Amino acid sequence: MTFGPSSWTPVPGAFIQKVGKDVHAYKNEIGPKAVVVMVGLPARGKSYIVKKLKRYISWLGFKTKVFNVGNRRRTCAAETEVKTGCKQNHSSDFFNPNNEDARSLRDQLAMDTLNEVISWLNDGGKVGILDATNSTKERRQRIIDRCSRERDINVLFVESICTDPEVLARNMELKLSGPDYRNQQSESALRDFQARVANYEKAYETIEDDDDEDIQYCKIINVGKKVIAHNIQTFLAGQCVFYLMNMNLAERQIWLTRHGESLDNQIGRIGGDAALSPAGDEYAEALSTFMAEQQRNFRCSKTNTPPPLTVWTSMLRRAVETAEHFNPHEFDIKHMKFLNEIYAGICEGMTYEEIQEAYPEDYKARSANKFYYRYPGMGGESYCDVIQRLCPVIVELERTRNSVLIVTHRALMRSLLAYLMDIPLRQMTKLDIPLNTLYCIEPKPYGNVLTKYQYSHDTKTFSQIESNL
Repeated sequence: MTFGPSSWTPVPGAFIQKVGKDVHAYKNEIGPKAVVVMVGLPARGKSYIVKKLKRYISWLGFKTKVFNVGNRRRTCAAETEVKTGCKQNHSSDFFNPNNEDARSLRDQLAMDTLNEVISWLNDGGKVGILDATNSTKERRQRIIDRCSRERDINVLFVESICTDPEVLARNMELKLSGPDYRNQQSESALRDFQARVANYEKAYETIEDDDDEDIQYCKIINVGKKVIAHNIQTFLAGQCVFYLMNMNLAERQIWLTRHGESLDNQIGRIGGDAALSPAGDEYAEALSTFMAEQQRNFRCSKTNTPPPLTVWTSMLRRAVETAEHFNPHEFDIKHMKFLNEIYAGICEGMTYEEIQEAYPEDYKARSANKFYYRYPGMGGESYCDVIQRLCPVIVELERTRNSVLIVTHRALMRSLLAYLMDIPLRQMTKLDIPLNTLYCIEPKPYGNVLTKYQYSHDTKTFSQIESNL
């Protein structure tokens, strides 16, 4: 008898439901679906929000995809240019609300993209994100009307409003390096983009409560400084809004490392609560020195001062001991059970060879489906379970403005890196996360940047190494 997974495998956030004879209408995909519709003027941080939201919802286990109307516009323009030999001009005048032909084309491209979203959802997707300005009530009503013809699809509008001049200037600079202005001189590109924004402003209509009391919407003001949520009814909408409420643009670093080598690591035993080996204690001492130096050297562009560094560890002995060399008067040190290693149930304290011999069917089942496999016995966990208990850590990580060092374990490292670097869940279980390795992630407006360091017991130093995962 095996303790492995049963014939069905739960998905994070999913549920069991009895349905009638019309089950074929669901196309074998029972459960919640959502269209997240972005709203906002250009350079208001919509793409930043989209990337973060897609990364989080995917990490929760929901199949998520972004559909960008601008990409469709550029693709159609290139195809038309090839067919006709005439250059397609999408300068600022193309976005003038008084340009009837261009407006009609833009509306058609938006609805074509929405139809692609719906088709993808009906083929098994869970959350489709429509990335566009959707800046008029008329456009948004057309989206509502189209989605209302589908079964089991809910709509959440997310409007990004930005009045911070520094953020706007940075966003505009990023836009000038995008595909619409590639190979153009910066001054002429900036003038055209500013004219494009002015054209959008002529027709822009913010979402109001009296538009439709039944719609779900969330307004993100100045990238999370203020959040307004209205009529949030569905599970997925609630997950999106709760996540978006906790993000910020503070300059900081997120550091991740496994604990120093433990006595169990020396003999290949998993789980347990062993102390550090002498080599592990050496790593812990070197880590505290290196992190103090890195923290002093990192500077915020606004203040030219380093943000405080907080140290988070699991509550297991090997992780707690790894943080013991940090001065508690200089660093805020927190121990969290959320960061404990995946619990191996009756396999705790065994080597993989011992598990293969004692529980061959379970060993085979875990090798075949490592993400969903749950270790047998009381409290045994899967990677899927680990992600669910890590949710509060992710929210706190997004909320805090401090730099953070997380000292944790291999399965937890894989799960955290999957979130931070947008790694598919099925791939993250295979990540090689060795001891004596330190990962630094810097959140940027265009995405997260990874740097890796490796500690050498021979030279007693950390050295930067190739940053691939």
